[in-house]
Amino acid sequence: MLIEHNSKRPRIDPSVRIAPTAVICGDVTIGAGTSVGFGAVLTAETGPIVVGRHCVTMENAVLRGTRRHPLTVGDTVLVGPRAYLTGCSVEDNAFIATGAAVFNGAVIGTRAEVRINGTVHIRTRLEADATVPIGWIAVGDPAVILPPDRHDDIWAVQEPLDFPKTVFGVDRPAPGESLMPDVMPRYAAVLARHKDDEVL
Repeated sequence: MLIEHNSKRPRIDPSVRIAPTAVICGDVTIGAGTSVGFGAVLTAETGPIVVGRHCVTMENAVLRGTRRHPLTVGDTVLVGPRAYLTGCSVEDNAFIATGAAVFNGAVIGTRAEVRINGTVHIRTRLEADATVPIGWIAVGDPAVILPPDRHDDIWAVQEPLDFPKTVFGVDRPAPGESLMPDVMPRYAAVLARHKDDEVL
């Protein structure tokens, strides 16, 4: 399904295969020879998405562009089933496996691999040819790649990357406080703009 959002329509090369249950919404550009699988969602919420040539986005993957961080995918990239990419840059020939997550401001280098359920955190740079093993976390610039049981080590790198400021543009709340009362009404209002979307 193709959807116009915020007066922007997807631009898709005629050779692209889009499964009938996939959703392509807003300012999305898809290059020649690419395939978008069943249930996949490519949504340019507040920023554009550009997917290169001869890529495969598999079933139920989600790709999301944001105002602060557009999403770009180079040529010959695989995005596996249930993968989640938001506001990141994926360079040519990369492999993003089933269930992997790549967050705002991250860069996945050429030929890098994020294996099953791997995570690349905000503002993290995964160098060319690097590998995030199954279930591991990459964090920092350059990336430090750690197993999930090393939470304290991950947090030591992650905290200064400042998730609240990077993703929502707000300061981290004091201990015992929450950013949600400030952020969620604004975020919901932005998403409410979808009520005016037009199916093409």
